[in-house]
Amino acid sequence: MQHPRATSHRIGVKAADSRFDTNEPLEGDSFLYNFFWGRVTTLELREFFREEHDKRVDYAKGSRPALRPKASSPATTLESGSNMASLDERIAEAEKVLASLKDEKAIGQAKIQTIDPYNVQGEIDSEGNVKAIDYDRLIEQFGVQPLTEEHLKRFEKVTGKPAHRLMRRKLFFSHRDFDNILNVYEKYGTFMLYTGRGPSSGSLHLGHTIPMLFTKELQDIFDVPLVVMMTDDEKFLHTRNKNKSDKSEPEDFLEYAYGNIKDIIALGFDMKKTFIYTDYEYLNGHFLLNTSEFESLITNNQVRGAFGFDGSTNVGLNSYGARQCVAAFPSSYPELFGKSDFRGFVGGQMQPKPLRRYKELAKIPTLIPCAIDQEPYFRILRENCDRMKNKHPKTCLILSKFLTALQGPGGKMSASNPNSAIFMSDTPSQIKNKINKHAFSGGRETIEEHREKGGNPDVDVAFTYLSYFLESDEELQSLSDGYRKGEITTGQMKARCISELQKVVGDFQDRRSKITDEVMASYMTERKLEFKGNPSPLEVKPVASKEAVNGEAAATREDGRGTKGERKAQKLAEKKAQKEAEKLAKDTQNPSVAENGA
Repeated sequence: MQHPRATSHRIGVKAADSRFDTNEPLEGDSFLYNFFWGRVTTLELREFFREEHDKRVDYAKGSRPALRPKASSPATTLESGSNMASLDERIAEAEKVLASLKDEKAIGQAKIQTIDPYNVQGEIDSEGNVKAIDYDRLIEQFGVQPLTEEHLKRFEKVTGKPAHRLMRRKLFFSHRDFDNILNVYEKYGTFMLYTGRGPSSGSLHLGHTIPMLFTKELQDIFDVPLVVMMTDDEKFLHTRNKNKSDKSEPEDFLEYAYGNIKDIIALGFDMKKTFIYTDYEYLNGHFLLNTSEFESLITNNQVRGAFGFDGSTNVGLNSYGARQCVAAFPSSYPELFGKSDFRGFVGGQMQPKPLRRYKELAKIPTLIPCAIDQEPYFRILRENCDRMKNKHPKTCLILSKFLTALQGPGGKMSASNPNSAIFMSDTPSQIKNKINKHAFSGGRETIEEHREKGGNPDVDVAFTYLSYFLESDEELQSLSDGYRKGEITTGQMKARCISELQKVVGDFQDRRSKITDEVMASYMTERKLEFKGNPSPLEVKPVASKEAVNGEAAATREDGRGTKGERKAQKLAEKKAQKEAEKLAKDTQNPSVAENGA
């Protein structure tokens, strides 16, 4: 649908009112908009233009200067010598164009699926119906790979642990180079985990906990270091960009961050191998050096293309992406790996010289568990990480679906809409009321029809929530089968969901009550993290001797030990394999504190 502003030059009307920049109905004296929304009749529109014409004619003659139209009113752009007949023609054209726009309103409601860090919206058809998010389309659109059964088998083989329910149920459904991170862990024994949270309210909701719970599971299984970034600066910038009259201040989002950090700690992360920080507090030293270098590598066009920004987007939001990207670099956090960071004045004394960033830390790979709307950030990161002076390996991603809003498919839980979300601070009564009142149902119109035809668990919000939080695969399958057959009603499905969520949130709140400021400070203190990684990195098999490679028969001793040359080649291969297996562990577990870096 063409916006009225786009046609204003053709009908001789200049939209001087800045409120023409929105597609929403407006209050006030914008006659074109009021006509479009049916608030002004054709006769009133015609009379308005006649009055405007008279005012301008009088003003041109030097009389009635007080009647000069204000800048906030729509203004005609009549050429000199125009008359009422030409004005009538222009009004007629305006009537025709705007009337046709009214007829196209239904078509104009249709919107394509939009997924990026600032927009999550399923497709809207011409009748205004919101469709479920098409994740297969996202895989194709973003160029990521689906997570397959082969990945789950590989995961279980490498770790010796069963795949988490979120992986088994394909709620973490796609990835970038997840195979590579499994290979690194198997061969070298360690990598870094990185995830984050944008604090927009004082409490997490269920949707926020999904990537965090999965990250916690990965930390336990792999025994690797974890960094959690609280993007309080980005949330402030986004809020101001979305609503320039918003009265929020940076301090508000820093306060949200503290509350969210306590929530995250209550999910069970191991303090010895977890570092959590807020952008407003932490960004300096090697992190800031990495940020500046990375900013020099990316262009405004790249940022605009990835996030849908335009010329009206504030400068802060345009530059923020570089910070979220370099947060995935282990070299941004030297102190977590036992090395010194550059802090300028320390204890009132200037450090002898700036410490260079560490080349060995740049070699450590990173795995990022996150929702798929964050993928555009790390696409930029992967495209540019090897352009840094200290080249970094491409970051690996494992990506989740969105926890559906209470109202059903097509969107995600949002902290800005309390009725769309179950918050981790909600009481049992609030959880019950939200599920019963707002949760979209996949059941039939009547109990009789439901018993006869069954329901659809694929769109049922209560069942969807159970698929995220119910541990038993057998019970979940039983609920799905029973619902499809009509043996389980919508009320019964909601009751089971309420029971499970009340338990999940209740247990969380018990742990959350024990998180003091002192506990939070222990997670936010920069210190060397304690982790072990893979206790038994894979030993590379010895390479064949030169003679064997060339297909030549090699003499073998009777005791089976092979020739002297073969034994020497085997020892060299074993030595090389041992060095290769220990190299990364040495860099990350017990790195030497080199004052000049690399």
